[in-house]
Amino acid sequence: MNRRQFTQTALTSLASFAAVGGAISPLAAFAQSGTVKFVLPNATGSGVDAITRAAAPALGRALGANVVVENQPGAGGVLGLQTLAKSAPDGSTLSVVSNNVVIFPSVLKSLPFDMPGDFTPIAVVGSTPMVLVANPSKVAASNGREFIALLKGKPGQYNFGSGGNGTILHLAGELVMEAAGTSAKHIPYKGVGPMVTDLLGGQIDFAVAALPSVQQHIRSGAVKAIGTLTPQRVAAAPEVATFAEQGLNNFSVEAWFAVIGPKGMSAANVKKAHDAVVAAFADPAVRETMAKQGNTIAISTPEQAQAAFRAELAKYAALVKKVGLEPQ
Repeated sequence: MNRRQFTQTALTSLASFAAVGGAISPLAAFAQSGTVKFVLPNATGSGVDAITRAAAPALGRALGANVVVENQPGAGGVLGLQTLAKSAPDGSTLSVVSNNVVIFPSVLKSLPFDMPGDFTPIAVVGSTPMVLVANPSKVAASNGREFIALLKGKPGQYNFGSGGNGTILHLAGELVMEAAGTSAKHIPYKGVGPMVTDLLGGQIDFAVAALPSVQQHIRSGAVKAIGTLTPQRVAAAPEVATFAEQGLNNFSVEAWFAVIGPKGMSAANVKKAHDAVVAAFADPAVRETMAKQGNTIAISTPEQAQAAFRAELAKYAALVKKVGLEPQ
């Protein structure tokens, strides 16, 4: 921000101050600093990171603020969520999260916050496709049927990575194994970036990942796509068959993403944030990027988001029990 912009921002804040009789309203506080921080409980290189950074300029324009993206992926994402939970509910700190947040209560013995009680769901924004990818030198299979046959021939002898224990990528991998009637050793990482690095280097055999986080590596041939976990083929990668059409009938696992804030946000600040999300994801450049990444955008209302979080908590509790994951 240059001096002139700073002066204009300060005058606007003073005008807001005066307009409410000397008390700063929540909406004025929202923009007073000129910065809105998005704390991501995901590592750089994750699908959520790619989505947020693509939308950040449009979010900034819609919010009338400078948007800063800050990755805090520790403890599988718990650290970033803890930071958000402790933030002021004035709209200056928000987050884009995956459905990891509704899985954690079922896979972690203790959490430093209540989900969703310590947060304000603002919008479920859309879904992102997941794909199982393998290191070409470690996995001889080139499609889903060959892959399943390979693992069944050597149960427990292959390993797969994830962005951390209890994440949607971990659960998705376990669900593939459960549906295929086989097993593989799980290797958790502190984020998607390190996982992808080790997949490329051959330290792990395969992994489930959000398509945006591995798209370039599929195109370069550094990893091979075995199958998507979507009900239908993805327009952004039409050459990759689904597992549903490769022997796992009706199989699919969804990865969605949402915008949330800390508990206690005012109705005015929730509306401002929601309106900004709607405007940003309607931006032509953002829409084009979302399509290239394979993401589907369908923005909920705040009320629908609140209901969705509670329904998804129950859904994933059942899935965790189905695959036999023990709370850590």
